[in-house]
Amino acid sequence: MELVRELIDYLRSGGFVMPPLLIATLLLWYALGYRYAVMLKAGHTKSVRSLVEGYESGKWIKANNIIENAIVEAFRLRAEKVAPLRKYIDYAFWGVEKELSRYQVLVRTIVAITPLLGLLGTVGGMIETFDSLRDMELFSQTGGIAGGISQALVTTQFGLAVAIPGLLVNGYLNRKKMRIEMDLAQIKDLMTVQTVEAVDNTL
Repeated sequence: MELVRELIDYLRSGGFVMPPLLIATLLLWYALGYRYAVMLKAGHTKSVRSLVEGYESGKWIKANNIIENAIVEAFRLRAEKVAPLRKYIDYAFWGVEKELSRYQVLVRTIVAITPLLGLLGTVGGMIETFDSLRDMELFSQTGGIAGGISQALVTTQFGLAVAIPGLLVNGYLNRKKMRIEMDLAQIKDLMTVQTVEAVDNTL
């Protein structure tokens, strides 16, 4: 109970920018959690070429992650002899690629805007401090000099505390996203090359 009271006092000391900062924090970690859950679905340890060759030779059938699902879908399209194959695979993978990018813009926006909101609170706190100095109100209803300095420091601290971890986690997720996209691109290349070679062998 004491911890909750201290947290409420901390949020109140930040002034008018704390509610939007708190909302931004909740949105940021929801978006990062969602993106992390999507990336987990791509977990595989073997190379894409090994997975493709393994599926073609019947070593595995059931797909357990994004990459294996993509391989199964690519083989299904090749079996249907659709043409051009690359175009149909691009269309089949579009939903996966879109899901990988979901909330990416939101995360970047929040990471960029939270330090600015903190700076806005800092400016508001300094204005209150200078107003108190001008009127010599060391103890006013709003906290006077102490309240203004507290607001200036708390909002800056909170804005950076939101942005820095968000930036680091988002960078990690973006690297995983790039790896998945490269794997999907490799599946497209392998399937297209195999199809061309099969056509050449029949001629």
